[in-house]
Parts: sequence; C-alpha cells; structure tokens
Amino acid sequence: MSSKQEEYEKSQLYRIRHSAAHVMAEAVLEMFPDGQVAIGPAIEDGFYYDFDLPRTLTPDDLETIENRMKELIKAKEDFVCEEVSAGEAKELFKDQTYKMELIEGLESGQLDDDGNTTDEKVPITIYKSGNFVDLCRGPHVENTGQINPHAIKLLNVAGAYWRGDEHRPMLQRIYGTAWESKDQLKDYLWRLEEAKKRDHRKIGKELELYSTNDEVGQGLILWHPNGGMIRHQIERYWDDQHIANGYDLVFTPHIGKASLWETSGHLGFYKENMYSPIVIEDQEYYIKPMNCPFHLHIYKSQLRSYRDLPLRFAEKGTVYRYERSGVLHGLMRVRGFTQDDAHHFCRPDQMADEVDFTLNFSIDMLRAFGFNDFQAYLSTMPEKSVGDEQMWHDAEAALEDTLKRMGVPYEVDEGGGAFYGPKIDLKVRDALGREWQLSTIQFDFNEPERFDLTYIGEDGKEHRPYMVHRALLGSLERFFGVLIEHYAGAFPAWLSPKQVMLIPIADRHNDYAHEVAAQLKKAGLRVSVDDSSDRMNAKIRNAQKQKYPYMLVIGDREMEEGQVALRRRSGDNPGAMSVDDFVALALDEIERKV
Repeated sequence: MSSKQEEYEKSQLYRIRHSAAHVMAEAVLEMFPDGQVAIGPAIEDGFYYDFDLPRTLTPDDLETIENRMKELIKAKEDFVCEEVSAGEAKELFKDQTYKMELIEGLESGQLDDDGNTTDEKVPITIYKSGNFVDLCRGPHVENTGQINPHAIKLLNVAGAYWRGDEHRPMLQRIYGTAWESKDQLKDYLWRLEEAKKRDHRKIGKELELYSTNDEVGQGLILWHPNGGMIRHQIERYWDDQHIANGYDLVFTPHIGKASLWETSGHLGFYKENMYSPIVIEDQEYYIKPMNCPFHLHIYKSQLRSYRDLPLRFAEKGTVYRYERSGVLHGLMRVRGFTQDDAHHFCRPDQMADEVDFTLNFSIDMLRAFGFNDFQAYLSTMPEKSVGDEQMWHDAEAALEDTLKRMGVPYEVDEGGGAFYGPKIDLKVRDALGREWQLSTIQFDFNEPERFDLTYIGEDGKEHRPYMVHRALLGSLERFFGVLIEHYAGAFPAWLSPKQVMLIPIADRHNDYAHEVAAQLKKAGLRVSVDDSSDRMNAKIRNAQKQKYPYMLVIGDREMEEGQVALRRRSGDNPGAMSVDDFVALALDEIERKV
C-alpha cells in the first residue's frame, strides 16, 4: 500500500465515506428487509455496497434511498464497535449468506472482513449504527451527524460478481460519494460530468477513431482511418525518438513454443492470463502475453562483451492476454494490445546512469504528447524475492536517487515490488487531474538468471548483466484512450487526423478551394474540402464537431486576392492571410507540437 493510500485511510474523509456506506446499507435494508448484504468499502472519491435484492433497482430507488440516508444522518446514530466470537457472529448473521461465508474465512484466517485473502488470523469485529450491523474493522465517525447531508450523492448501480468471480452470483453495486462540504461535492459532480463528455468510447464513435465488434471478438480493437492516422503519428515519433536515443528496434513473433514460456516462468506464474496453446507438428505454441523472452534470446544470439553494454532493445509488440469480459472497457482494458516495450541490458556500474536515462527519456516523451504533471511510485523489495539483497539495495537506491535528482514527486510503496525486482511506476495527470498509469521502469533479477544471460567482463570472465524492463506509453491502445480523454478529442494539430478543412462559401469558390487544398497537401498537411451544398455556418459547425484545428473560409475576396480566412477550433479568428503564410504558421505549430 502506498503512503498516499495509508494517509487517506487515516483521514476524516475516509471515515465519512465508510460511515456513509453503512448508512446507505441501513436505508437499503429498510426498503428490502429480506435483502442480502455483501461488502461495502470506502474507495477513492466515494464508497459502494453490494447487495442481493429481490428486484433490480431504479433511479427512483436511488433518490428514495438517498433521502432516507439524510434522515438517518440527522438522527445522529452512534457507530459502536464490538469484538465478537465466530459463534456470536454466525448467530448474528445467520440469515445473511454472504456474511456467513466471510465469517468462515475469518474463522480460518483466510480472509479479512473486506473479503480479501490474508495470511493472518484477524479478530472478528462488528459495527452497529441504528438498526444496521455489519462485519467491519472501521474506522468510522462517532455518529452519523458528522456526515454532511448536503455533501452526499448516490451515483449509479452496476453489476458486480460476488468476490469478483464470474461463476458466483451477480450482485447490485450501489456507488455513492461523500465529501466534507457541499462545494467539494459540487466540484466532484462537475468533474464527473466533464469525464462523461470526454469518455473515449463516446468520442471514439463520434470521430470515427476505432470500434469493437462482437463478431471479431470482445476486447479486440479495430482502428479506423482517423484513429489509424493518429496511431501512425504516435508510432513515427516513437520510432524517431528511440533511434535518436540509442535504441535498437527489434521485431519478434506473435507465438512461441511452450518451452520458451516454461523457461521464462510465464506458464508457472501467468498461465491463467494466457490463451490455450496451438498445436503445430505435435508441439504446443502459445500466443505471446509479453515480449521479454524474445528480447532475451536476441541478447543471447551472440557473445556479448562489457564493451557492448548497455544494449537497449525496443519493440512495439502486439501481445494477447486473457481478460474476463466483465472487466473489458473500451481502449483501456482489452485482450489484444500493442505494448511499447524496451529492455535494457547493462553492467552493474552502468545501472545508475541507465536509470537516469530511462526516466528522463520517458518524461520527455510524455511531455511531447502534452503531459506535464507527473507522480511516481517506487516499489521496493517484497518479503519473497529472488536475487541478492545487495542487488536489490543498489537498484532501489538508483531508482530513488534518480527521482530525487529530477525533482519528480514520488511515494515509496514498501515491499510492493515484484518478486523479481523493484520498479518505478510513473503516472500522469490529465486535463481533469485524473491519474493514469503509463510508464514503468522495472528491474528484473529473475529473467537473466532463467535464460543464463552473460557478458565477458574486462577480467575475461563471465558476468550476469542487469536487465531493466521499460514500458513507456504502456500500450498504444490504452495510451490512445488516455489521449482522447485528455484532449476531449481536440488533438493538437500534429496528432489530429484531419488538420485543415477548406470551406468554400458558394459553389463558385469550389475550384479555388481545391487548388488551395492541393498546395496544402503538397506541403504535407492533411486537408479536406467541404464542397457540399450546405450553408457556410453549417459547414463551420460540422468542421468544429469533427475537431479540425484549422478552418479556412474562402469567399470572393479570398479567391480574388489568393488568400484564405483562418478560423481556429478554439474560436480565435485571425482572418485573411496568404496561403504561404498559413502554411508557414501551421507547419511551425505542428513542428512545435502545440
């Protein structure tokens, strides 16, 4: 758990939200006395509770429940904690199926009261408020009166499988939010509405960027021409920057023999996320979930000297991972995606410089796409790990020193690293202040050992190289989704699939508009001409809806003087200028990526 999460769970706001969840559950059980209650935690920005109810809830039900919550809040019901035995708990919850399962888990020491797996046997505690009682560790406010009735809101109902298992019952999950003040709630609800407007699935359809299709398969993305052009611009910039910064671009197959994934450990640790094997000439092959093993074999393809290091192999490799249909979400959670992977191989004495380079490179790349607000999370050695402890210490120190030198805000997640090495997760904040996990810099002490990677040192002996995994954009699909929501579809000109719309006012201006279009295309701009019979204002509205950065209106005066009248998507209208001046302006802004 990060220090930020720990701080949140100790805050008064967390207590308010946790308490509001219990108040909501009390109101729901008043409405449905025979309802079954599952789990109801406080979460980031709010809370939820899962219920098994005799009918599907409606928006009117949420309003009724919310109004009853406000009455319970005004009643100032106390929250009272008690520790009970397993037998007492079973008697108390004998009619609650889901609570009985949790109690059995608590009794055996396999679960905590939030339904999470645990190695420790925890005491069974309950909290009472009014007529409601639940298994709970707390914390809560002292009484419901400490919840601001003007700062709570029930948001929506969604389906959720019990314990996240699609083979278990589907429950109704009520989401709500609670804040300390009415103004905080108002601001949060505004951000929710703005997020809906920016939903990449909605904008993706409106701008014809991508689609999914059940006949093709869930979680598999079809990139349309507009989205394909944006992807092309992203990839072209990615390629150019990687080559300029000392990376070697590599390409690897989509499948590999079972023995490859056995050596890498994926069949032992990751098989549930891999698809069933393909049998070719009596041998099993698996569609790749990751690119790493292939890069390791490229390294092993020849004898390496200490003089060869560092080596940086980069690939935009398409991988496939099994995700349950219930968690698939537009571009953000898919089954097939292109990961912008890189693997760095270096000597121990090069480690600090390599980490510096990698983090600097990652931040510079993300800034080019308009992200300037970063938060890093440093995950350190877990209880179970591979590799020498000194290697871990050195790698963690290198990661942390780089963060300090670069002045990147970071939090330490003690013991949160993978078993094979520490890592930095780099998150960006978008235009709405939401955090998105993009870049990861991950040490790996396991794979070089498994694949027996070596280099010949200055002493003539074999040595084991350090390896760093690096995903910069994360995946092209998810990164594209983040870009869509960050810009609300109004991409900067260099990324925009359609840069210039020429708008002839009348039919007599069409020929000149097409002449200008030819000039602009020759200069490298992406151009369309709206020579339809629509009125000028309708053409402008259509171009604005399609998010063209530049609209060039052409009338009698522009045609006579060899000019165009520039209107920007932002509403700024610089007016008439020569075609050459517009080309110079547009190419300058595209070059500067503004």
